[in-house]
Amino acid sequence: MYINELLDAYKKAQNYVQDKQIAHDMNIEPNKVSKMRKGIRYVSDSEAVFLAEGAGIDAEVALLGCHADRNDNPQVKALWENIAKKFNGVGLSSVSTACAGLALALMAVREPASHYALCILC
Repeated sequence: MYINELLDAYKKAQNYVQDKQIAHDMNIEPNKVSKMRKGIRYVSDSEAVFLAEGAGIDAEVALLGCHADRNDNPQVKALWENIAKKFNGVGLSSVSTACAGLALALMAVREPASHYALCILC
């Protein structure tokens, strides 16, 4: 279950020892965190985002993981997990890195042109 990983990541990021500390931050009763861990209670989207932000995890990936946990149909659950893996995969980060590199290269090319244009205007 993804929620256990998310709760553990939040606990580690906050240097907490007990789940009741997480419950306090979420403003819920401690037994609700226990029910989340057992799969009796599902995490709401806002709670998933709160935990993800506190743990330094991408909130979109956390939502995907929590939606996979909520689904009882094994085929649909596998699809949610597959989407999360694709979204969180190395391919996406390499595309983002390539785009950032391209943007920096374009900025370096545009700077002399804008400097030249300012010199003509002055």
